[in-house]
Amino acid sequence: MVFIADYGAGNLRSVQKAFDYLGIPATVSSDPSKMAGSRKVVLPGVGAFGQAKDALDRLGFTDAILEHVDKGGHLFGICLGMQLMLSGSEEMGSHRGLDLVAGRVRHFESTTDKIPQIGWNSVDQQKESVLFRGIEDHTFFYFVHSYYCEPLEAPSIAATTWFAGKNFCSAIEKNGIFAVQFHPEKSSEAGLRVLRNFAEC
Repeated sequence: MVFIADYGAGNLRSVQKAFDYLGIPATVSSDPSKMAGSRKVVLPGVGAFGQAKDALDRLGFTDAILEHVDKGGHLFGICLGMQLMLSGSEEMGSHRGLDLVAGRVRHFESTTDKIPQIGWNSVDQQKESVLFRGIEDHTFFYFVHSYYCEPLEAPSIAATTWFAGKNFCSAIEKNGIFAVQFHPEKSSEAGLRVLRNFAEC
């Protein structure tokens, strides 16, 4: 069973529907105690970093997620969910993250590209990753974001994407922690394959 954390940060049902389409049991809940029976936890997200982290703290998800990872459970972050895994963010001030991956969340700065990035972009694989099994390198996925992750640990970077004059980290894999900046639930067959790969790893 895949557990999808509901902390009020959007795109929950579309992620659940994607797992349903794949025939993979998935449940959405705002009760972190229900994570206990799930080896796979998904942290989706659309919205602002600070508000999202406050919601995780208030609902008890922060401690539950850290305990889940500490016990060897798998965690998958999507978009804002990926950003929350880092040490902190500069979005509308300075905010602490879950600190599962050392690094910061930065704002795109560009005079040539329109921010936020909205649409399809190439994901360039940097290492062999569970998430991209059966997916060709340079496959396009769907993005919607103004901020990007800047991990300090290069080995944790599973893929990068070119936008706003830089190769930013678009996927992470580290010791049972998985994350993507794009939206797999909106990325057609390749995105569904990413979700299946996580559920089956």
